[in-house]
Amino acid sequence: MLDLETLKNEALKAISDADSKTLEELRIEYLSKKGKIQGLMAQMRDLSAEEKPKFGQMVNDLKNSISAAMDAKKEELESALMNTKLLSEKVDITLDAYNPKTGTMHPLTLVQKEIEDIFIGMGYNVAEGPELESDLYNFTKANTPEGHPARDMQDTFYVDASRLLRSQTTAIQMRVLESDAQKLPIKVVCPGKVYRRDDDDATHSHQFMQCEGLVIGENITVADLKGTLELMIREMFSKDAKIRFRPSYFPFTEPSFEVDMTCHICGGKGCPTCKGTGWIEILGSGMVHPNVLEMAGIDSKKYTGFAFGVGIERVAMLKYGITDIRDLYTNDIRFLDGFKR
Repeated sequence: MLDLETLKNEALKAISDADSKTLEELRIEYLSKKGKIQGLMAQMRDLSAEEKPKFGQMVNDLKNSISAAMDAKKEELESALMNTKLLSEKVDITLDAYNPKTGTMHPLTLVQKEIEDIFIGMGYNVAEGPELESDLYNFTKANTPEGHPARDMQDTFYVDASRLLRSQTTAIQMRVLESDAQKLPIKVVCPGKVYRRDDDDATHSHQFMQCEGLVIGENITVADLKGTLELMIREMFSKDAKIRFRPSYFPFTEPSFEVDMTCHICGGKGCPTCKGTGWIEILGSGMVHPNVLEMAGIDSKKYTGFAFGVGIERVAMLKYGITDIRDLYTNDIRFLDGFKR
């Protein structure tokens, strides 16, 4: 009994002073199959039959005491380790929060989506087409004859004799006319990138974006065109905006018009933006040429329509006061941050 009590005190003292590594070593020393507790059980063969049960009970009690002390010490060490870790990872909630960098839509995307939303609200569909286009859809079906300056090599990026990087989203309109000739009326807007040989400067780019609109049906008139464009301009710029038509020429429309709007900066009074005129040129438009309808298989005597095309960069520059078109393509995060909503 004296040996058991001495062994117990020795074990409890060692456990009390142990760290995580030492505690595991003590478990092996006292509780393993070859440990000191199991060694005591071997002494039972020297005891009488009356002494063996009492001795066995005492050894079990010793084993349970040491095991319980080890479990308690392990829990204490784990708790202390967790508290230390929590203190090292403590967050001062009184500090200013970190404001992570977030992206934003590009101004050209903002304008494109705004135009699309306006026309979807009027019952239009949004149509897309390939940027690598055939001469047939880009020029021929748009009533642009052989020898027209727009077909010249110095104006157009040709891939081969019959394919080019589309120079106008009119090509999408021509595809829609052909595919929907038997499903009239047609009401679509066609946004997309276009490419033309040009020297890049503050107002010109070899790549830019257009959004063209097309309506084909019965009894479509210039009045419908004017009302549609007026609504678009008022939604994009100012509820009080007005537009005016000036005669122009486009191969695929007749009559054709350049469209001006009252300056959204001065309201038509005259300012540096509109060069004192009160008007800003905004887009081109016209009534669809009968030849274009006939080439698509549509009876030009029964059906009429209008078309228009607006430069998305031009609208973005006017809306947001951008003075250099190259800013739209330089991927400068400082410039783009100005368009966060």
